[in-house]
Amino acid sequence: MDGSSFTEGEVYQEFFNSRVYLETYYSSAVGCSEEGNHLCFELTNLFNIFSSGSVKGQKLIDIGTGPCLHQLLVACEWFEEIIVTDYTDSNRLEIEKWIRNDPDCFDWSAIGKFICEIEGNRVSWTEKKEKLRQRVKRVLKCDVTSSNPLHPVCVEPVDCLMTSLCLEAACKDQETYRNAVKNITTLLKPGGSLIMTAVLNETFYMVDSRKFSCLYFDKEFLTKVLNENNYIIQKVDIMPGPDRATNTHSDFESIVFLVAQKQI
Repeated sequence: MDGSSFTEGEVYQEFFNSRVYLETYYSSAVGCSEEGNHLCFELTNLFNIFSSGSVKGQKLIDIGTGPCLHQLLVACEWFEEIIVTDYTDSNRLEIEKWIRNDPDCFDWSAIGKFICEIEGNRVSWTEKKEKLRQRVKRVLKCDVTSSNPLHPVCVEPVDCLMTSLCLEAACKDQETYRNAVKNITTLLKPGGSLIMTAVLNETFYMVDSRKFSCLYFDKEFLTKVLNENNYIIQKVDIMPGPDRATNTHSDFESIVFLVAQKQI
């Protein structure tokens, strides 16, 4: 992807329809049928990594949450304080509506109940959603291209950073991506964990009829960037994407779930 085709932040602010995005990709436990079973892949990996005890702590920041809660519905069982972040105002508004339990908030029950099943129904959906509402402490503006991504807010480094399908949409080229990883790493304690879900070799995704850009890169580039930023990669799991010929919603080749520890 060249810089001329990059979707700038201002375009997200004006044209990204957060509710249509949710209805397209998160209305059911299987997600968008054309996109394959990547939602189950991500949720199962999250539960497995948290339940293993290898990632733990009290405070978690989710980078580029979008309007999405699926990853946090898993994380809330393991972290007591969660900070949600996103660049786009409408995405943060969707999160805030759900936290307040507004009548018109998005219905996460299908995915929430599916997560409860993955976890062995140790808690009910009603218990889980109330727990997440209590544990999300702040919803903040985030710009990963800034040296302090949460500017003007400053926070103490946390135990865990989580990010899903964010950096590849926010970065126009590989150098910007490298800097973004460097920037978000300042929010993580030495010895803390980074949990990342990313799409590989993708150039676009669709929301309604509008195309949004995605930075094209492979696993080798991603692992190199993490190594450059003093991470020790602990887990990499890759799931092939659907047939590009039949997927009209995006063109990703595969999806990667990765866990890495920031060196002390």
